[in-house]
Amino acid sequence: MIVTPDASVILKWVLPGDDEQDTDVALALRDEAAAGALDLIVPQLWIYEVGNTLARRFPGDAEALLASLADFGLAEARLDSNWRRRAVSLSVTYEVAFYDAAYHAVALGLGGVFVTADERYVRRASRAGSISSLRLWQAG
Repeated sequence: MIVTPDASVILKWVLPGDDEQDTDVALALRDEAAAGALDLIVPQLWIYEVGNTLARRFPGDAEALLASLADFGLAEARLDSNWRRRAVSLSVTYEVAFYDAAYHAVALGLGGVFVTADERYVRRASRAGSISSLRLWQAG
């Protein structure tokens, strides 16, 4: 099974659990991938989005936190014209940010599931399919 977690999920792997909702679910997803039960594949922009949040919210720890995520070895999808068209279509059709649609487009293109903690995105783009709210995520 292919899963595309977005930055909202990836960040929960390193942020303090007290401040983050559904951290236990995010960590379980990460652990499933580490155990080989599923494959995590993300767009290349993940490092920039996650790095931006870490640098703003945790400037003293951002480098170490980002390094630990980079060391996890997330597979990055090869971004081509099909992916680009799909991401633009999602963004325009559902009136969502392109960078959010980028994760969803990867999942759709690979026959996987996009997992996000962004409930607003889920409400807007659920009709496109291949999407799960983190709080409702259950391994296959």
